[in-house]
Amino acid sequence: MLASGAAQAQIIPDGTMDDNSKVTLDSNTTIITGGTTAEGNLFHSFEQFSVPTGEIAYFNNSQSIQNIISRITGSSISNIDGLIKANGTANLFLLNPNGIIFGPNASLNLGGSFLASTASSLNFADGSQFSAKQPQPTALLTVNVPIGLNFTGNPGGINVQGTGHTQFVIGSQVAASIRLSGPGESQNGLRLQPGKTLALVGGNVSFEGGVATALWSN
Repeated sequence: MLASGAAQAQIIPDGTMDDNSKVTLDSNTTIITGGTTAEGNLFHSFEQFSVPTGEIAYFNNSQSIQNIISRITGSSISNIDGLIKANGTANLFLLNPNGIIFGPNASLNLGGSFLASTASSLNFADGSQFSAKQPQPTALLTVNVPIGLNFTGNPGGINVQGTGHTQFVIGSQVAASIRLSGPGESQNGLRLQPGKTLALVGGNVSFEGGVATALWSN
């Protein structure tokens, strides 16, 4: 199990980009705007990114955005125990080399796919990188779709907590904490729309009763 240490439950831009991320508070919702746009990609950069229980992190992106690409450049683990949401069908990438904990109340409200990773950078087809460890000038940001991850040093882990089962049998195979649900079934845990990808990629990915859900339709 990952230890959260002294990580603060808050979202703080790091000021490393020409067009920096901006956060405003509205009751229990942290609204995230700004960031640097390169055609269909919207880049955000944070010193810390955590969402406490009962709170919402809302990426208020335009409908034209295809990928929201976010990095955490500070030294804190991301503790997610609230809701992360975005507009339209944007895919959301969350990169924190220190580690990511999804608590039992963590949930997603996204129209696109979701990738959370403890890699040090995202790689693009033109050879450029969006790095959490070596933040580069905004001018180097690419309009391409990310094609891979780059791990350096000792990457942090990803821990999914909850009260669900620890394993499910799908056909003749055993899948750790992955549930295939039909319409109308439980929406607890990390859940996306049908046909979208939920990817957790880290140094060590562990499920402690947490549930990741893939939906199918009749």
